Amino acid sequence: MHPTVGIGLKADHFGDAIASPTAGLWFEVHPENYMVAGGPRLAMLEAARAARPLSLHGVGMSLAGAADPDRTHLAALKRLVDRFEPFRVSEHLAWSRIGDRCFPDLLPFPRTGEALARVVRNVDIAQSALGRTILIENPTHYLGLDGHVWSEPDFLREIVRRTGCGLLLDINNVAVSAHNLGFDADAYLADFPAAAVGEIHLAGYTPDGATDLLIDGHNAPVADDVWALYARFIARNGQRPTLIERDADLPPFSELLDERNRAADLLTQAVRELEHA
Repeated sequence: MHPTVGIGLKADHFGDAIASPTAGLWFEVHPENYMVAGGPRLAMLEAARAARPLSLHGVGMSLAGAADPDRTHLAALKRLVDRFEPFRVSEHLAWSRIGDRCFPDLLPFPRTGEALARVVRNVDIAQSALGRTILIENPTHYLGLDGHVWSEPDFLREIVRRTGCGLLLDINNVAVSAHNLGFDADAYLADFPAAAVGEIHLAGYTPDGATDLLIDGHNAPVADDVWALYARFIARNGQRPTLIERDADLPPFSELLDERNRAADLLTQAVRELEHA
């Protein structure tokens, strides 16, 4: 099956998701939720993988951290990769660990030459341990940091050049960051190294009640401006496997599938227009 548009697999939707006849549907999960010896979680993942292509989207590798990726974590991820043979494995451009302390956030850092060398080293370690390339996701930003030497697209481009990894483009992250930091989302996407993009994420955001910030909450339908950015990106660059992310305030499966089918229609339209351009 050729994966076109997928959904983040949740236990609430498991039965409907497995039974869905939708062509091109695929599933994505956070591997950290399945790093167990056995039990119902792994049984659910076995059933999902038997039905559909699977992607593993990590949140715990801390690739921008000062230390090497945790070897125990990498070994657990490798076991999942070997067992479930995902068609994509991805992680975030962020850090979340100091020594034995792990933080429940994907934290930002100044994009310096030192940071670039650190991320490149950690991506190399991860890819060597897993025996495959991974995708790196552009982060969400809530405040401007001093000390950046590289633009984010150039930083990601250089990581790709030095490691051979690919990129996961989260267009909701772009829209949220553009609002919060005051940059042009279309200009960012025009400069993004599109040839390296192996997957796209779409999600919903919500306004922060106390400030002017937008929050990347994955708790709402995909916003209109994110749909528009997505349509323009794939119209220029062609289709990529795309995921509808929804992690909180889960709607009925039928509503999530409607969003998924809207993205699939846009992919079909983009392919048709590029073929006739």
